[in-house]
Amino acid sequence: MTLMELLHSAPVIPVLVIESPDDAVPLAKALVDGGLPNLEITLRTPAALTAIERIAREVPDAQVGVGTVRSDADIRAAWDAGARFAVSPGLPPSLRAQEHPIPLLPGVMTPTEVMTAYELGFHAMKLFPAKLAGGSDFLRAIAGPIPDALFCPTGGIREEDLPRYLGLPNVACVGGTWMAPADAVARKDWGLIETLARRAVQIAHDEPTTTGQAADVQPQAGEEDPGAALETLR
Repeated sequence: MTLMELLHSAPVIPVLVIESPDDAVPLAKALVDGGLPNLEITLRTPAALTAIERIAREVPDAQVGVGTVRSDADIRAAWDAGARFAVSPGLPPSLRAQEHPIPLLPGVMTPTEVMTAYELGFHAMKLFPAKLAGGSDFLRAIAGPIPDALFCPTGGIREEDLPRYLGLPNVACVGGTWMAPADAVARKDWGLIETLARRAVQIAHDEPTTTGQAADVQPQAGEEDPGAALETLR
């Protein structure tokens, strides 16, 4: 599966911070069963590479990727563990070559960064941090001068934001944390996580959800979701 095919294959890429390797497989299965098979495991915990390896081996319907990559060495370690795509917060010189073993979705935040990534051959990018970068307004504006750049916005996105982002022609999918809240993972509430994943798919497809109003679940604060802490204080 190419990166473009992967981005178009599901409306949301769950961005996951996995603290315990034992949570990796049941968490992945819950998200896949909910209709979200493309998973970004961030390299922010010692368990990350082990989690990637276990998901790749035990959850065949998942497309497991690695997030928060900062070097080619990160990508190669994740490839060895079984990752099939990589996501970075930015695009430093060490990641600008195209000879990575797996496709890279680089992070951008400004028009100059979008143009630079596009000239380097990266036609799909992660807008990060999306909310702080201008969100859907930025993506709508950049579609005029650079209409053939495709985005997966990530950072500060919540369930209710899905229609606004996915309605844009230059957005293939979004990245988010809300469907796998840390407290649900801690108590191993895989049923809730599957429900939140299923809700995201229903909203993306403009279908009525089965559980009424949106669940009161905030995105997790952290590198991949910098707007969450601000939202919690409001």
